[in-house]
Amino acid sequence: MEPFNARSMLDDAASATAGHPQVERRRRLSPAALAVTNQKVRGAYSPVVIAGAVRVADFVLLSLVGVGLYLGYVKPLSGYFSWGYIAAILGMALAAVICFQAADIYQVQIFRGQLRQMTRMISSWTFVFLLFIGVSFLVKLGGEVSRVWLSSFFFVGLALLIAERLLLRAMVRSWAHDGRLDRRTVIVGADQNGEKLIEALKAEDDTDIHVLGVFDDRNDGRAMDTCAGSPKLGKVDDVVEFARRTRVDLVLFALPISAETRILEMLKKLWVLPVDIRLSAHTNKLRFRPRSYSYLGKVPTLDVFEAPITDWDLVMKWLFDRIVGGLILLAALPVMGLVALAVKLDSPGPVLFRQKRFGFNNERIDVYKFRSLHHHQADPTASKVVTKNDPRVTRVGRFIRKTSLDELPQLFNVVLKGNLSLVGPRPHAVQSKLQNRLFDEAVDGYFARHRVKPGITGWAQVNGWRGEVDTDEKIQKRVEYDLYYIENWSVLFDLYILLKTPFSLLTKNENAY
Repeated sequence: MEPFNARSMLDDAASATAGHPQVERRRRLSPAALAVTNQKVRGAYSPVVIAGAVRVADFVLLSLVGVGLYLGYVKPLSGYFSWGYIAAILGMALAAVICFQAADIYQVQIFRGQLRQMTRMISSWTFVFLLFIGVSFLVKLGGEVSRVWLSSFFFVGLALLIAERLLLRAMVRSWAHDGRLDRRTVIVGADQNGEKLIEALKAEDDTDIHVLGVFDDRNDGRAMDTCAGSPKLGKVDDVVEFARRTRVDLVLFALPISAETRILEMLKKLWVLPVDIRLSAHTNKLRFRPRSYSYLGKVPTLDVFEAPITDWDLVMKWLFDRIVGGLILLAALPVMGLVALAVKLDSPGPVLFRQKRFGFNNERIDVYKFRSLHHHQADPTASKVVTKNDPRVTRVGRFIRKTSLDELPQLFNVVLKGNLSLVGPRPHAVQSKLQNRLFDEAVDGYFARHRVKPGITGWAQVNGWRGEVDTDEKIQKRVEYDLYYIENWSVLFDLYILLKTPFSLLTKNENAY
């Protein structure tokens, strides 16, 4: 028997199922919209994460400079180690970050410039040292602090901060050139309001808004073919398909608040997307308090929906998946080897089974499982749901489906491919049906589950909603629990679901066949 090799097993399963066609329902887009979706687009970088990383880099850099100068100059002269110096260094590094924040230089737009951030940074760093000198004088510690160390800390720290900012400026400009810092935006409303909104957005200096085009349902004279140079890409129904073919970060309504009925109808179609959705308030006569608005430059907007799990939350979830997922994968390898051997000995065919499923934002992803059906009766499109005592299920398959051991290869999706999370809404096959109806036809808002990356386990599964789907209630409950998870996500929530999963597999498996 050959040793267990996960990579070769993935390749075997892929080749074994590559010939099965996958039916995809796609809405036709206009030539103008297709031209946009065919452009090469790279993933976006979060300005919030960039600014946070720069804060950490500043603190670490200044701390290392201060400690290095102390260990290299002061300690050899004094002959002993002083924790007072270390405390002073960390305090000055922290004070510098606070002063930089007060000087408002932790913004991506500031990082792009040079003169403004340099002058503010030099002034803030100088203020920190003057503050330290003043405090040292008041507490009568001036004679105990090495003047050579202090002056060296100031000049070396300043030189490295300047070098860091020059490097950061080059990186940010490169990211901006590649479109990684743009907020790719579509406007809903191809009339005079839309035109005024686009003109106001383009008038902003250092704006990160990149208007891709406008969408409008109207075919009469009120809907323009172009708004302030931005083309009309289609109808509102086309926005969902458009956002699934190219990166869209923001949907901005240019309709007045008085068009309540139209806005609500459109929101029912668009809320399933993992994007920010806002109402522009730049032409509204009814004004709220300034704090009621969020601003795109100087353009006031009202938040309607926010993309879930963004910025630092996304970083934390990525780390959780890679670190915890990697540890679970290492621990599960022996079990996976035994299951692979059992599948191979039980029935002819590949060990793994590949199936197309819905991933983040409705993209199609390949999900791997241990094969639990006879190979000649494989069903990659899930056109027929596995039921109790299904003759297609093998002897080993019945056990691994009941215990969910067939799902273990999906850990490779989490750790190696990154298209699954440990915890999230379970990915369904693209042709999964309930009584001859596709799931999205059976449940309103079904695709809102795909606003986050799908997972190996989820809130619905640990609450018993797993296995066969043969009634409206079962799929509706899954969607209900999945949406609750999306709206209430946290790392601790993920950890709770992960710890609860083994117990739910033992106690809530009556629907798992």
